[in-house]
Amino acid sequence: MLLAIISDTHDNLATLAKFLDFAQKNRVGALIHCGDVAQSETMAYIAKRFDGHIYVCEGNMDYDHELEYAAAKSPEKISYFKDFGQVKIGELNIGFCHHKKTAVSNCQAQSFDFVFYGHTHKPWLEKINGCVLANPGNLSATFYKATFAILNTATKKLDLKIVENLKS
Repeated sequence: MLLAIISDTHDNLATLAKFLDFAQKNRVGALIHCGDVAQSETMAYIAKRFDGHIYVCEGNMDYDHELEYAAAKSPEKISYFKDFGQVKIGELNIGFCHHKKTAVSNCQAQSFDFVFYGHTHKPWLEKINGCVLANPGNLSATFYKATFAILNTATKKLDLKIVENLKS
């Protein structure tokens, strides 16, 4: 299965639409959002256009429990996590959060195969105690180009995608 990892969309629907088109064309089966969706309308937009299950954690720019409320309206489609989320997909134990410090401490705990985080907007990849620590970058195109990551859960191959390089 292909798993998409995104972060820091900050209500940028233009790049979000390009990502969602890619996800649909490539039959991405699930989506992890590492926080800073921003408004609940953006979460609703993602849920309407993405066919698979969505796992989302809260970021520092997600206000007034809007993500939590959006997830409560669609619990069969959206799983909401406050500070740290975890999911098992196939044989992989995957963690995700918004802040790097939380991600690093969970990676060091050695109970995850992958831990993803956002916040910095900068794509990042390193290995800690056998755990892959990765930041997919951001979909808001703020400070850095708009990027996201795709994990093939069967091969454990992680790829960074640059939105401007996607074929229409």
